[in-house]
Amino acid sequence: MTRIALAIHGGCGVMPEDSMTPEEWEGARHDLAAALRAGYARLKAGARAVDAVEAAVVVMEDSPHFNAGHGAALNENGLHELDASIMDGATLEAGAISASQAIRNPIKAARALMEDGRAVFLTGPAADRFAEAKGLDVKPQSYFTKQKQVAALAAMKAHAAAGTEGTENEKHGTVGAVALDADGHLAAATSTGGYNNKPEGRVGDSPVIGAGTYARDGVCAVSGTGKGEFFIRYVVGHEIASRVAYLKQDLASAADGVVNRDLAPYHIGAGLVAIDAAGEVVAPYNTLGMFRGWVTLEGRAFVATHEKIYEVTL
Repeated sequence: MTRIALAIHGGCGVMPEDSMTPEEWEGARHDLAAALRAGYARLKAGARAVDAVEAAVVVMEDSPHFNAGHGAALNENGLHELDASIMDGATLEAGAISASQAIRNPIKAARALMEDGRAVFLTGPAADRFAEAKGLDVKPQSYFTKQKQVAALAAMKAHAAAGTEGTENEKHGTVGAVALDADGHLAAATSTGGYNNKPEGRVGDSPVIGAGTYARDGVCAVSGTGKGEFFIRYVVGHEIASRVAYLKQDLASAADGVVNRDLAPYHIGAGLVAIDAAGEVVAPYNTLGMFRGWVTLEGRAFVATHEKIYEVTL
């Protein structure tokens, strides 16, 4: 049996189940399943893991249900600044962009930068110009704006004025994917709009290689979601890979140790998806829920938002 597997996330900090309609939850699960199908189709066709994670993330960037691309968070000035990164575990090549205000699919720009080879990381207007020069789709700010994020920005500003704490869902969200291909190669990709009411120019962990995104063949691939400042400080993706590679921990123990022990004292929302060289998938999180999905080595696909897991067709 060819060993291929895939896992995705659409961000942790899922709202209470009664805070959205059944139709809205179903819409989110529908788009998670679509992302799984897009990524898994590439793997089934013999494509590389890096192709699969890009394809899966593009679907979530185009969905209004997640904080990436269409539907991204708004900064303190009411603008969208988008971050993304991708890493090929076979070569350790990577590409990342941050603070984009125009790229429809930031993960495509990160992939193009990785393939371009002249730099790993571009930011701001330079990232937008690079994407446009590569023929990628650029959009006006209005394309990314959804009423949900406008309301969340207002809520976060009210929290700031009152000195209260916003909910995880009001703050942030991220999308990501990890994959194992038929040749045994690993890859990871992550994309986000950051968090609502973030300072202008703020960059979180999602585009930081080793923090929000990391992949190394023979070890594991990781894509994180949560309070990016702490993911950067703990270099979460690389930390998990190091525990697997050097301490010989299994992936579940390594990931759980970071999410539910190392980060626990900070009382932040945190989650991730990871896959190891054998195709085992883990998806730990410490919030009420996490948008997530995975395809097993046997080709069975599942999506979930809270504790209940739904099997879906590929």
